[in-house]
Amino acid sequence: MDITNEMPQFPKTYWRETNLPQFAKLETDLHVDVAIVGAGITGITTAYLLSKAGLKVGVMEAGSILNGTTGHTTAKITAQHGLIYDELISHFGEEKAKLYYESNKQALDFIRNVIQEHGIDCDFSEQDAFIYSTTEEYQSKLEKEYEAYQRLGIPGELSDSIPFNISIKNALSMKGQAQFHPLKYLTHLVKEATANGCEFYENTTAIDVEDGDSPIISTKSGNKVTCKHLVVASHFPFYDGMGFYFARMHAERSYVIGIKTKEEFPGGMYISADSPTRSIRSTPLDDGQLILIGGESHKTGQGKDTLRYYEALQEFSGEVFGQSEYIYRWSAQDLVSLDKVPYIGPIKSDKKNILVATGYKKWGMTSGTVAAQLMTDLITARENSYVDVYTPSRFNADPSLKNLITQNLDVAAHLLKGKLEFVPKSTRDLENDQGSVVIVNGKRAGAYKDKNGELFIVDTTCTHLGCECEWNHAEKTWDCSCHGSRFAYSGEVVEGPAKKPLKKISD
Repeated sequence: MDITNEMPQFPKTYWRETNLPQFAKLETDLHVDVAIVGAGITGITTAYLLSKAGLKVGVMEAGSILNGTTGHTTAKITAQHGLIYDELISHFGEEKAKLYYESNKQALDFIRNVIQEHGIDCDFSEQDAFIYSTTEEYQSKLEKEYEAYQRLGIPGELSDSIPFNISIKNALSMKGQAQFHPLKYLTHLVKEATANGCEFYENTTAIDVEDGDSPIISTKSGNKVTCKHLVVASHFPFYDGMGFYFARMHAERSYVIGIKTKEEFPGGMYISADSPTRSIRSTPLDDGQLILIGGESHKTGQGKDTLRYYEALQEFSGEVFGQSEYIYRWSAQDLVSLDKVPYIGPIKSDKKNILVATGYKKWGMTSGTVAAQLMTDLITARENSYVDVYTPSRFNADPSLKNLITQNLDVAAHLLKGKLEFVPKSTRDLENDQGSVVIVNGKRAGAYKDKNGELFIVDTTCTHLGCECEWNHAEKTWDCSCHGSRFAYSGEVVEGPAKKPLKKISD
């Protein structure tokens, strides 16, 4: 089935039913107790908690609030983060594995309590979460994960079936998890924080930090923000602080399609342990239910033509649900730390007043709430049991050292591959609405010809550390295969760690 040109585009209006006011751009210097860069789940929840505690808080967002990663999430709230607990016990010990579970359970309880306290209509519903296996290899891994659940006191059951037309070996449930509409929930928190005196600024890009007792954030417009504490919650940290986060994480893209079917969805949230990953759940629509099917993860800038991943998900949906109406598609980018546990806390051990939260893998709603609670406690000098679990300064010989070496060998390989690649295509070969690596003036470049025939040519050398970007057919972006930076076809930065746009080239 070829869906390269007929596939419906993901409409942002589906998620952005927020009724949020437009926030102004920062146009003067600002002095606050806490400056927060990034207005996703972490930034907004932290602003809500700190403003409620009486602190003067300023939040800066490079684009529009709730229009980035948080706005395009599938909104599971769960402590079931794949096959994680057996691995955590092996690498960190039983005590820290249990703390990891408890912190995520506490985050779910926090979200539930806030929704009840404020009466927020955000489609919150409790759902059991399931991991299932389709191979004998992962059958045994699920059995080990179940043993880890039992050791840690996690409520769950091992079974041999799920309510879909999928041949499985076994399935492991985690009881009492949940899902919700994140923008409806976070819209209310923005309004609460604003009522408490928090100031939000849109279209305000933070570009650098002068650290010290009172960090000073420089913005793209030239204005400065002085604060007692800085929270870096910008998905990929806009400020690295010599923490070398680009070398301690890798970026992964994953894909989701939304379908409507006549079959009633049986409830629950499902994800496969095997690769390629398949995720199944539902979310309410005005006229019924939308079934969300996700998966097909790969490192950003690597892999096959991105539209092929959507085709694979559509083929899977046909096998499981039969004839259905195909409505939405979108993709997400997630950052994965060396040991699969987020980095939350001081950006470096000697910079206690600059806090970072990143590396949520695919569990942003829960991990982002964990981060907000933890950073609020650090700023207000309250005790928090989970500091050591998430501290960014941690380093464990296994698996961190192995993964650090593997990731950076992969970076070196793609850096070399990009420089030696043979590129036969020229701009004359492009059809309308097509992009490709091309040769311009004897050198590698990237070109996209839009639907009206206008040509956009850029230098594909990533402005972060010099790797070569590859064309992302589905999103029409240039994606770096080394550290996950992404650029619009016209060169502007879509996602860091790169800060500068790709250089534009004339044909």
